[in-house]
Amino acid sequence: MKQPLAGLVVVVTRPARQAARFIAMLEECGAAAVAFPTVTIEPVPLDDGVRAALAAQAPDWIVYTSANAVEQALAQAGRLPQTATAVIGRATARAVAAAGIRVDAIPATGADSEGLLAVPAFAAPSGQHIVVFKGVGGRDALRAELVRRGATVVVAEVYRRLPAVPAGGSLEKLASACATPSAVIAATSIEVLESLLQLAPDSRAPLLKDATLLVPGERVAAAARRHDWRGPIAVARGAEDEAMLEALIERRAVGGSSAPA
Repeated sequence: MKQPLAGLVVVVTRPARQAARFIAMLEECGAAAVAFPTVTIEPVPLDDGVRAALAAQAPDWIVYTSANAVEQALAQAGRLPQTATAVIGRATARAVAAAGIRVDAIPATGADSEGLLAVPAFAAPSGQHIVVFKGVGGRDALRAELVRRGATVVVAEVYRRLPAVPAGGSLEKLASACATPSAVIAATSIEVLESLLQLAPDSRAPLLKDATLLVPGERVAAAARRHDWRGPIAVARGAEDEAMLEALIERRAVGGSSAPA
């Protein structure tokens, strides 16, 4: 079986519950995966204003921005009636499908707000009532642009990301992985990257910033540079497992983990 990533050591920083699929894909391609979760997911109860808005009017669209948003929204609000469903990203689509809900809109490319806004269904949403389930904080681009286009938007924040507490020995495993010439650090968001840097300072993982960094887009790459990342940075087309893996395989094909990005 072809193993295009044989010899690579890849540190996976996704939350523990979301890392298994990517780890399995890496290992199938021959890489050695090291799990080092940098964030955990904590539910956030829907506030009274959002609950009142959900009860007052059935939305035309529900938008789920992540698999975590799907899980927490369904746990707290259940399935809302008479709606179409949009998602950002294939992992979110899988979570929605697993809940028995049809996906009516998904970005054709990428896994971000801009991709969803490019879907024809959202080109002219004037007069429509849209509910966006998301995590606390983050970008406001989706809500702001939908409002600009004439929609009424309710934002329901149903979870927050918190820095993880490293398991015993995990910092030592991270430092050991970073000491290998083929080390790759996969960070799927700015928040994940910044949590990693907070949990693994130079005093604990002095070679971390010398490793190849795999990120889903230029926004995360720019954040890494602001934090003085010294190693090469490989930019994937999105944060999906398939996109991250594809970028790593392409990078390996043209020069290996030590080649400049």
